[in-house]
Amino acid sequence: MKTEFVKIDYEKPLAPQLESAAKILAEGGLVAFPTETVYGLGGNALNADAAKHIYAAKGRPSDNPLIVHIAKPSDAERYAITNELYQKLAQAFMPGPLTVVLPKRDVVPFSVTGGLDTVGIRCPGNPVARELIRLAGVPIAAPSANLSGRPSPTTAAHCVDDLDGRVECIIDGGESEVGLESTIVKITGDSLTILRPGAITPEMLREICPSVSIDGGVFDKLPEGTAPLAPGMKYRHYAPRAKVYLVRDAGGEDFDARVIAFLQKKLSEAPETGILCFDEYAPSLSGKNVLTFGEKHDEKAHSHLLFDRLRHFDETDATEIYATAGTTEGIGLALYNRMLKAAGYTVLYI
Repeated sequence: MKTEFVKIDYEKPLAPQLESAAKILAEGGLVAFPTETVYGLGGNALNADAAKHIYAAKGRPSDNPLIVHIAKPSDAERYAITNELYQKLAQAFMPGPLTVVLPKRDVVPFSVTGGLDTVGIRCPGNPVARELIRLAGVPIAAPSANLSGRPSPTTAAHCVDDLDGRVECIIDGGESEVGLESTIVKITGDSLTILRPGAITPEMLREICPSVSIDGGVFDKLPEGTAPLAPGMKYRHYAPRAKVYLVRDAGGEDFDARVIAFLQKKLSEAPETGILCFDEYAPSLSGKNVLTFGEKHDEKAHSHLLFDRLRHFDETDATEIYATAGTTEGIGLALYNRMLKAAGYTVLYI
């Protein structure tokens, strides 16, 4: 398959630039497109075969549900049974990096929802994504536009690396703003459960709904045989080829000194070791595969750069990667969740 490439010029009207991609979607084809979180791999959410093609292109397990992207928050009622709490969330956070799991309507095929009778609804903040949905005339079912298990793509170049020749079109809309996938919440009565953390944090959600809990799958593997309620809950995700170890504070004084000494020892034993660390640590670490992703307390920078840095290690000879993690407050919870999964839940307390 020959993949068509579209480079977005934001100085020009979007519609003419997206007409070809919208036609591909309407006819059942697949398009990788930008969102504010990560790039998505989209297909017609009302076409059961399109969903199957998404799973095949990604090598994604078919019980891992897809998110349905809509052009306007009010469009949700066409595909799901909404309620008052959904309306409050939509008013506060949509368009934006929030997905709400709701009972699905029959128009949405079970191949899109992984066999579940619920569906994740999201109205992306990226204007290219919304215009593409509008022009296609159908909602877009989309996971991240990468091969299953690999770090999610935050640039069109990442999509090309994974999907060139596997999809009909890739749209280059520039670098993703957030860098981590959307927050996913499920509504139960007057309560919310966070199934996947993201840029819409628990603290932000509690301003709309006081009763917010965090699903255990955010921190631990799902038990065998458990059906995932949302993308990213069950399978290994976000991982480069090298084994990742997540380095955290065991408590006590001088964590920075302890972790730097630990990383120095790893580099002395194997100079090709991959290190992903805070900017402040880099001057103390000498190694060809030492990468940084922002100052220690700049979790927005960490989130923005995480997947790009993990992908970079695949271009090196690193066979092991040691990555430092900060707090689980705010967007730090989403960052920790992604790093935890990238590490296969392997955490080293220093």
